[in-house]
Amino acid sequence: MTEENKPFNDVIDHFNKIEGNAANLAKADLKKLPKPLRNFGYFLGVFFSISILLIIILNLFF
Repeated sequence: MTEENKPFNDVIDHFNKIEGNAANLAKADLKKLPKPLRNFGYFLGVFFSISILLIIILNLFF
């Protein structure tokens, strides 16, 4: 077990044994997802990025 995957107390160790290790979910590879889901993820990322930029730009003018 690597240092980053070691549980830091008994509660987390018990949870990992019963439920499985959910700590590695943040390392999901977007390229392994089905194509429609991957495209939806890209769309959401671009949509939120453009929305934030528009909000910042419009707040500067009004």
